[in-house]
Amino acid sequence: MRFFIYLSGKVAIMSKALASLVGLLALLLGATASAQTKTDSDFKVTLLGTGTPIPDLDRFGPSTLVEAGNKKLLFDAGRGATIRLRQINVSKGSIMSKIDALFLTHYHSDHTLGIPDLWLTGWLGGGGRKEPFRLIGPVGAKSLMANLESAYALDIKIRLEDEKLPPEGIATVVEEFEKDGVVYDSDGVKVIAFTVDHGAAIKPAVGYRIEYKGRAVVISGDTRYDQNVIKYGTGVDLLVHEVCVVRPELLSNPYIQRVVDHHTSPREAGQVFSLAKPKMAVYSHLVFLASDKVPRATVDDIVAGTRETYSGPLQVGEDLMSFEIADTVIVRQRNP
Repeated sequence: MRFFIYLSGKVAIMSKALASLVGLLALLLGATASAQTKTDSDFKVTLLGTGTPIPDLDRFGPSTLVEAGNKKLLFDAGRGATIRLRQINVSKGSIMSKIDALFLTHYHSDHTLGIPDLWLTGWLGGGGRKEPFRLIGPVGAKSLMANLESAYALDIKIRLEDEKLPPEGIATVVEEFEKDGVVYDSDGVKVIAFTVDHGAAIKPAVGYRIEYKGRAVVISGDTRYDQNVIKYGTGVDLLVHEVCVVRPELLSNPYIQRVVDHHTSPREAGQVFSLAKPKMAVYSHLVFLASDKVPRATVDDIVAGTRETYSGPLQVGEDLMSFEIADTVIVRQRNP
């Protein structure tokens, strides 16, 4: 496991292999480092999936878990979200049954494919969900969930009769919203939805700001460069933003150009970060475009493009990377 401490824009990287090289520094700063790495924070963000619609063994579909106090909130449920939840919760029972609410940013399939798995699998077994599955999203959420209930009606009927599972655990509560504003407020955790620009045809599309104990996290959702992300992301502890990177020679391809036009380039995202000035900027939902003849760009290309317009703390997200939010933001990476 690796962990990174961000303090005043500087990064200290600690690993087992480097321990002998930083012994003196550890002696001098041991007390401080200990305090920083053993946070009492109960505000945590985990990137469950950082990928796209294209299946990738290293980057599952878009999904982000936010744990604040006793609340567990999931933002989007892409391919494999339940598997990632299991990976971070091996010894603590089924976290799938303990998600308080699922929030959707928009209705592209890569952000919703994991919903039936989360909803149905979280109901199974002795430790399964015994309360209704709660879904919150822009207009379209009720239609989506109603159709899933119809699609899986026979499975539900069989399990109710055969396994005697609690009917209240498979029930759903769906809340839709049309305007920007507070969409969730419980036990000191507030979620604010705001409109983003994912393209003229891709509406509705929203991002979310999560507030807890005077701290805040923003999840951009899928978006082009957007002033609303800057507005709601200004001064936050963590700004999680999408990014799309492509080699210049592919921009003459009409399809690729259309995809690029729906997303934010590294240079544009850097401008967002420079104006919003979060304590830490993080990339998730990394859109790498390629063709049979031209390979995809790299993470280094993303960083280089971002550094053209932004010089602050930056992390390129990976699946299962987590962020503990306190006076400092501590990053931990767990290998999938």
